[in-house]
Amino acid sequence: MEEFMRCYEKIYPQMYRTAWFYLQNQQEAEDAVQDAVLAAYEKFYQLKEKDKFGPWIMKILANKCKKRMQAWFRREEDIEDISPAQEKILAKETDFAMASAVKQVFEELEEEERFIVALSVLGGYTSEEISDILNKNHSTIRSKYRRALQKMKKKLEV
Repeated sequence: MEEFMRCYEKIYPQMYRTAWFYLQNQQEAEDAVQDAVLAAYEKFYQLKEKDKFGPWIMKILANKCKKRMQAWFRREEDIEDISPAQEKILAKETDFAMASAVKQVFEELEEEERFIVALSVLGGYTSEEISDILNKNHSTIRSKYRRALQKMKKKLEV
């Protein structure tokens, strides 16, 4: 239990930022993190290399976020609604127009591209770590990351 808590305390801020950036909803992000932590805690004994805890739990989080997104689309709800609390935060941005444009362009990326960018930018993960999390080839992750950033740049320049 103590070892799990030490590992978890180091990664929690990255988990929450990644889930929020991916889901764009505070409650959903908190629920996804909670679900991922519970699943990880139940299977922690199976993790042989404890130094791989970060990528391992982020992979669990990625799967939880994907399931939540799929559930949203099945319910046909508008996932782009911004809560009043989020509006206040965004209104305080010095360059709201740019922040809004970046968010919109980010949301236009494919699901996998969004997750790769979020893991890299918000989570600080390397392409090697992301490839472990997503079970993809390292070079594929690098290519998708570059292409996603190029797409974003191209749309922001217009």
